[in-house]
Amino acid sequence: MAYTTQADLTERYGEAMLIDLTDRGETATGTVDADVVNRAISDADALIDGYLAGRYILPLSVTPAIIGTISRQITIWNLCIYKPDDKIAADYKEAIRQLQQIAAGTLKLDAAGVTPATTGSAGARVTDRERPMTETSLKGFI
Repeated sequence: MAYTTQADLTERYGEAMLIDLTDRGETATGTVDADVVNRAISDADALIDGYLAGRYILPLSVTPAIIGTISRQITIWNLCIYKPDDKIAADYKEAIRQLQQIAAGTLKLDAAGVTPATTGSAGARVTDRERPMTETSLKGFI
């Protein structure tokens, strides 16, 4: 399941920008190349899944809004074959930072997560046996 679509990218960045980034043929067609967009989306989704795999059950049943935003930012970065402008570069760095926070657990998603392995202990351990060293048994040493 893709976290973003070509329609989402067109809505966010405009068709003119997508044409500029994807119309790479010898002769310009003036249209968005859907194959190029789909490859960039697949690459972005694979990167996102790599960060999410340790914390969440994939594929996500519902795409959280933040993941859609991150996917759009990474996809546009992937489409830039030359140096991207400063805004796209800053958005990409922010998207990667957010993915690192998700992977570390400091940024949580509203999605089904992987339950961490437990050690079997539930806290403090208490015993009821008698203490071998008491004030009485150590009389003369204290």
